[in-house]
Amino acid sequence: MINAIIVDDESKSRATLNSLLEKHCKQIKVLSLADSVDNALLAIEKYEPDLVFLDIEMPFGNGFTLLEKIKNPPFEIIFVTAYDHYAIKAIKFSALDYLLKPIDVDDLISAINKIENKQKSASKSNESIELLISNLKLKGKSAKIAIPTFEGLQMLKAEDIIKCTAQESYTQITLVDGSKHLVSRILKEYEDLLSDYNFFRVHHSCLINLSHVVKYIKGDGGYVVMSDGESVEVSRRKKNELLATLAMVHI
Repeated sequence: MINAIIVDDESKSRATLNSLLEKHCKQIKVLSLADSVDNALLAIEKYEPDLVFLDIEMPFGNGFTLLEKIKNPPFEIIFVTAYDHYAIKAIKFSALDYLLKPIDVDDLISAINKIENKQKSASKSNESIELLISNLKLKGKSAKIAIPTFEGLQMLKAEDIIKCTAQESYTQITLVDGSKHLVSRILKEYEDLLSDYNFFRVHHSCLINLSHVVKYIKGDGGYVVMSDGESVEVSRRKKNELLATLAMVHI
């Protein structure tokens, strides 16, 4: 049994999520429904939950405010939010889970299954939560990204990534120190995550960091030489867009 708390300032949202959990996630026992950050802190202290469903948008302090008030949270978190591009991207960077309102039952079940798997592996989210708070404070100026490894999570600076290369259902991430990390995520996920950090998909199987482009060599599509000396082919379809983007980057 997983003991949980729901934190949301809207009574209808709290009731809806509680009802969905009772109906579809019998392994979850909801101990408290909190309507604010202050009440959530009291409930967490009293019940010591395994899991907190945390709404992001609340008056008098949002969900991130609550996390800043708790040192090394001893519980897992599933964020619940209406669509917020920046907040969702920060959550994804940190390898944490979230649910969009209105909550889809399949998404809810999937998120709970991930929590159960974390419990079985004794993996904790403390490092991911610290990363999330750090990225939010940076406000997009820089970022670290959490990538899953066999040992757990590894934190990488986005600026240290030279390129991401698709390898079937995996992605290989190449760093400035020459190391390469094979991650069980498709390239499209990293394209979405890194789109605000000067990354460009030059063809279907490669995403490059434009800050690490040394030169462009003309051709049918041409190719770019990266800072590690490696050449990356550019698709004919992407050529003009890449050249225009490179011109903007170096203005």
